[in-house]
Amino acid sequence: MEHVFFKNRRKDRPVTLEEYRAEGGYTALAETLRGRTPAELCQMVAESGLRGRGGAGFPTGMKWKAIPESAPHPRYVIANSDEMEPGTFKDRVLVNADPHLVIEGMILAAFAVSASQGFFYIRPSYEKDAQLIEREVEEARRAGLLGNNILGSDFSFDITVHRSGGRYICGEVSALLQAMHGRRPNPRKIPGIYETQIGLWGMPTLINNAETLACVAPIIKNGPQWFKGLARTEAGIGTKLFCVSGRVRRPGCYELPMGTPLKEIIENEAGGMSDGMEFKACLPGGASTRYMPKKFYDVPMDYDSLKKIGNRLGTSAIMVFDQNTCLVAATLNLMDFFVRESCGWCTPCREGLPFLRHLLWQIENGDGKDEHIDMLRSMASQTVNAYCALAMGAAEPVHGLLDHFEEEVREHIRRKSCPFRRN
Repeated sequence: MEHVFFKNRRKDRPVTLEEYRAEGGYTALAETLRGRTPAELCQMVAESGLRGRGGAGFPTGMKWKAIPESAPHPRYVIANSDEMEPGTFKDRVLVNADPHLVIEGMILAAFAVSASQGFFYIRPSYEKDAQLIEREVEEARRAGLLGNNILGSDFSFDITVHRSGGRYICGEVSALLQAMHGRRPNPRKIPGIYETQIGLWGMPTLINNAETLACVAPIIKNGPQWFKGLARTEAGIGTKLFCVSGRVRRPGCYELPMGTPLKEIIENEAGGMSDGMEFKACLPGGASTRYMPKKFYDVPMDYDSLKKIGNRLGTSAIMVFDQNTCLVAATLNLMDFFVRESCGWCTPCREGLPFLRHLLWQIENGDGKDEHIDMLRSMASQTVNAYCALAMGAAEPVHGLLDHFEEEVREHIRRKSCPFRRN
């Protein structure tokens, strides 16, 4: 297969600026500055069908076009690499493999929306990666690829690395902006107003995931149709970074065509299940997606195919569980995380998630009752009334547990103990 993200990947170190340029890096930028308009760049990305790779899957070209030519200046571009969702580590692997792929994508995005300043937003536990980006940004600056009059053009743009506040909520775009303003990172929603209109310091701001931005230079260099053609399915677009963790022989981050069946990812790339283990279920897109049992083992991993079975691609972080794993306990563990990371701003999240955790704790520890199942289902459904989408995501494993493994929950209640627990 043809690689987009790992084309230049070295075994034990990041690709240098010289190596990246030797493989055609920054030619998309040079060609753009010589003869393309921002509108043409936006149109190419729109025609490619690229969708956001951070979890929401929003069409990238549409987001770029949401900043009109008449919008005020200055404008900003932010690469969101906060990556605090359990099971998700693709951005860290990407940055360590080919940092300039993301940097060039940021510059091209900035040209497309006429932005003058960019920020690489990264979680504080990725300190070595932050230092790597700072080093490579300086290398690009010395080479005339960042700063004033890039490559002798009249376009100027620079990048600053910004360490996040280190909380899951900071990855939500409006909370991210609040955090960068030095405020408490509560999501801030104004009906009909988006960050592309009023974002960082009240100015138009484009926020894309790091993997999304890494797609841009290859699209501009090779064309939208080339990018579309990399996928395995008609609904799939390009290649995708899949993080695989859990009960597999080779956990890791793999670049594969969008639409590759789940079975192939687990059995071929990840080496199959660990010795003595059988596939029971997985979370296909990180902690905020629903469990997929074995009956979905052949489902293509793309946005539309997963939507058809009531699930989401999310961050494409595949967390694999074996036949000996208690999914009630696994869901309780995830709920502990989401309760801890709630910003506490709205009632469905602040009060609803701890109640879900309490019910799961009772079921797991022998105090469960039949009526708790209906209570779980009802409370999980109420998260749609939350102020931001993170509460709904937190409830997804609960929905998946009840949709596909309700009998396992009832077995806990009948036994008054966890059937998987070893005494």
